[in-house]
Amino acid sequence: MTTAGGPRDRDLVVLVVEDEPVAAAAHRGHVDAVPGFRALPPAATAAEALLRLRGAEGAAVDLVLLDMHLPDRSGLDVVRALRAAGRWTDVLAVTSARELSTVRAATSLGVVGYLLKPFAGAALRERLRQYAAARGPADADGAALSQAEVDRLLSGHLVPGDEPAPRGGGLAEETLAAVVAVLREAPSSAAEVATRVGVGRVTARRYLEHLMGTGAADRRPRYGGAGRPELEYRWTAS
Repeated sequence: MTTAGGPRDRDLVVLVVEDEPVAAAAHRGHVDAVPGFRALPPAATAAEALLRLRGAEGAAVDLVLLDMHLPDRSGLDVVRALRAAGRWTDVLAVTSARELSTVRAATSLGVVGYLLKPFAGAALRERLRQYAAARGPADADGAALSQAEVDRLLSGHLVPGDEPAPRGGGLAEETLAAVVAVLREAPSSAAEVATRVGVGRVTARRYLEHLMGTGAADRRPRYGGAGRPELEYRWTAS
């Protein structure tokens, strides 16, 4: 695999921790669909995840896709137990838990990203690509870091940003398909599309405006809240 930092000599190993079998299979499929990643069989409980991550298998795991709502313990408990055992395996929260206290706790425990369910599959695949690029070609504990690298590590690997436009000013087909899927499901603001797809708000708006230009979508003010009404985009194509 080639990343922004150069070639990697092995795939990144991912453990999915998810108690819902359909969701677990979907997450695993998205991991295996991204070049340079390999998913292990999922773990369905916190106890199973900790047993595997603390054992010999855990030493090979680079990233854990972790649900915060597990049947026996919370995902936060899993991360705390790993940290207490001296395991600093990277964790990407993939969950419907959106309480501020949970997000803050996850951030304090060093999760590299937080992806809210439900989401388009493209959003998870994009987070994985961001993670690979952030890691670079290899982990080198003795390497001196630049200020930009320090800032990135302190802020988390996977804070969605505004991706640059593809060469030639075009649009990425996978991202466009994800935006279309969100609009087909329900009218959405640019901020809502950005969250679901896993891109920055400016990027989401660029794709939404493209769909408006082709006649596939329109926009109108969304009233009901305080202050200036938010713009809402609707799918209009048949």
